[in-house]
Amino acid sequence: MKNNKNTSFEAIYKQHHPMVLQMCLGFVKGDQAIANDLSQDIFISIWSNLDTFRGASTYKTWIYRITVNTCLQYVKKDSKEKRVPKMELENQTAITDTEHTPNHEVSDLYKAIGQLKKIDRLIIMMVLDKQDYDSISEVIGINAINVRVKIHRIKKRLQTIIKNNTNE
Repeated sequence: MKNNKNTSFEAIYKQHHPMVLQMCLGFVKGDQAIANDLSQDIFISIWSNLDTFRGASTYKTWIYRITVNTCLQYVKKDSKEKRVPKMELENQTAITDTEHTPNHEVSDLYKAIGQLKKIDRLIIMMVLDKQDYDSISEVIGINAINVRVKIHRIKKRLQTIIKNNTNE
């Protein structure tokens, strides 16, 4: 029985780790170290709860929910622990944003995603993971038409955020 759990977990890990890591990066504004820690926590949770998976949804949906809940808990905890004055944050950002290479553009995208509402972060990270509207609607709990509208609005918001950040 344990060997079957190991085999299942290995397959789940190989298939879903990139998705989980990308979702984590979106929630932590591109911080690779924190995203790696969060994804490790997520897979520990998946391992611990693998025996309780009932099959009411797909593994992917189940893993998305675990990922989102873990990331939201981290963001909530982190925001309580870190109350950085806005002026100090702006000075730090001005120092680090001196060059714009492709890696900086990806970093800027994750920072912009980090400024979205929590549910919008989840949706756009699923879009970046190339999820279809039906999959997104199943995880979010809204119909596919509303998902399409939300995605359009989120993309517009991201464009505005990135434009405002590059003009500063």
